Amino acid sequence: MLCVGGLVRSRVLYFSGQGLLRLTEPVVASTTDTRTRSVSGVGGTNWAGGWYGSLSDSAPVHLCENFLVGFQQASGLPWWLSIVMATASVRTTITLPLAAYQILIISKVELLQAEISELAKRLAYEVSVRSRERGWTDKQERVQFKRNLRRIVSQLYIRDNCHPFKASLLVWVQLPLWVSFSLALRNLSLNQSALQGELAAGGALWFHDLTVPDSTWILPVLLGITNLLIIEMFSLQRVGVSGFRRLVLNGIRGFMVLMIPIAATVPSSMALYWFSSSLVGFSHNLLLRSQTVHRILRLPTQQSQSPYRDLMSAFTAKYFKK
Repeated sequence: MLCVGGLVRSRVLYFSGQGLLRLTEPVVASTTDTRTRSVSGVGGTNWAGGWYGSLSDSAPVHLCENFLVGFQQASGLPWWLSIVMATASVRTTITLPLAAYQILIISKVELLQAEISELAKRLAYEVSVRSRERGWTDKQERVQFKRNLRRIVSQLYIRDNCHPFKASLLVWVQLPLWVSFSLALRNLSLNQSALQGELAAGGALWFHDLTVPDSTWILPVLLGITNLLIIEMFSLQRVGVSGFRRLVLNGIRGFMVLMIPIAATVPSSMALYWFSSSLVGFSHNLLLRSQTVHRILRLPTQQSQSPYRDLMSAFTAKYFKK
């Protein structure tokens, strides 16, 4: 993370006795006074109260505040562009490698399915023979089959180092990161924040004030469209989706639509971050479909020779049928 101290404005971060994260400017050659101000006024006052206030005042959120302030000071960019660039840099350096690792694990798991199916057939025969020898009931036979199949599958995952849980590593990193940056931007946009004035004047286009919600709803709608496109991209990769998975997919679609009015009630800085994060994620998903990336990752599964054309064809066939 970038440290605020020693950057363009020579400010130094420290924690006071009450736990308030403060920013102090040293004496400038032309002045004799020292000015101290708070980066965010959440600490100590616990303005929201309860678990939300504790989460807003947590160490990860303050670290994200420091990173955002440091990035803006180091780059000298206006706040709106600084938020976009900071989001792109974090997602590219942290979540993109994890997304590539996720694809690698999923590819290995998919490659194992044929071997698992063959071993399951052999196991079913062996269990049925043992069942007749020992006089097992149908229930006992099913229990033995499932127990041994789980053991075999676990051994295969260990052999190929591709346990499916590793594919969820991206979620366990990306979600806390998303929450921490969202709360950090909310803290910086509050009236108690010393940087509130800078964010109020740091917008662009139709969202001039980053501390108030986007009254035009343009950012929230763009966020919803981008998220839905990401979901549809994943759904088009799945063939023969089960009823339960279809139910889950529709639930996620509903949540993404619900995010539109939610984004219209938060400061524009948060809505801009959410949209930027989703847009970067969408571009990463497209990038990870390329043949070049698949060759670099040495994926064991077969890759289409024209992944983008196939994606567009699937999208057109699903939503623009004659």
